[in-house]
Amino acid sequence: MSTKTPTRSRYQTTRHRKPTTYRRSHGWGLLSLLPFMKKGRRWPWLLGGIGILVLYVWAFYYFFVGPTGFRWRALYGDAKYPAGYEIHGIDISHYQGTINWNRLRYSAMVDGCPIRFIIIKATEGSSRVDENFSDNFDNAREYGFIRGAYHFWSNKSSARDQAYYFLSKVHLEEGDLPPVLDIEHMPQGKSVEDFQMDVLTWLHIVEDKYHVKPIIYTYYKFKERYLSTSVFDGYPYWIAHYYVDKVEYKGKWKFWQHTDAGQLPGIKGNVDLNIYNGSYYDLMQLTIGGSDEMTTDE
Repeated sequence: MSTKTPTRSRYQTTRHRKPTTYRRSHGWGLLSLLPFMKKGRRWPWLLGGIGILVLYVWAFYYFFVGPTGFRWRALYGDAKYPAGYEIHGIDISHYQGTINWNRLRYSAMVDGCPIRFIIIKATEGSSRVDENFSDNFDNAREYGFIRGAYHFWSNKSSARDQAYYFLSKVHLEEGDLPPVLDIEHMPQGKSVEDFQMDVLTWLHIVEDKYHVKPIIYTYYKFKERYLSTSVFDGYPYWIAHYYVDKVEYKGKWKFWQHTDAGQLPGIKGNVDLNIYNGSYYDLMQLTIGGSDEMTTDE
């Protein structure tokens, strides 16, 4: 018995030492677990982090940056109607979905005034037609609105291709507003002078067809940066500038898109609201066949 006790004691000591030695040699310590976690669970953590970042960016854009709906109203309040203007209109595309034209015609009012004009998205680039253009364009005239059609400029197609594509898809008639060029993006890798020549190419081709100067739609900072040269002075301007009491652009303009958060009977969701800078008579004078000379109200 006396000989077994030391043996059992050495055995017990060895048993207690083995786990310690195993932990040290095989990396079961806390610090040694970190590389294992990094290797074994690296992708779930990485994907989770990316997902949270994407969700954060989307939420920030949706609630504070995205220029539609309550996202802007959360910062600036409901859409305001500029004081001193009585001729109101809207611009629409497939984003407004199917419109109840009867309600829009007989129930829609902006600051107590009826909708007078509607400008409709027609084409984009050199190959895209707005899916609702045909219906919107026909209904606008049928329901008694002054109508217009706009082309959304693309930096991926030549000016000539875009102009002729617009002319092939849009057939304006007497009483319609002049064709509209919606231009909002400056192409990369091109000088301002070359860009301006491209814009003039589109304008000249379309002007030769309808014998009226097309309307240029843009936001006021873009106008000041890229289109502030005398060759554009003779064109009517449609300036986008939201949630301000007056247009900050100092030049002459015909239309002002003052909000993209309008709400009207007959249209689900938001719609852009615009005013015309003049009287109803002036607006009629601006239309194709309305007058040989366009008014120049400021």
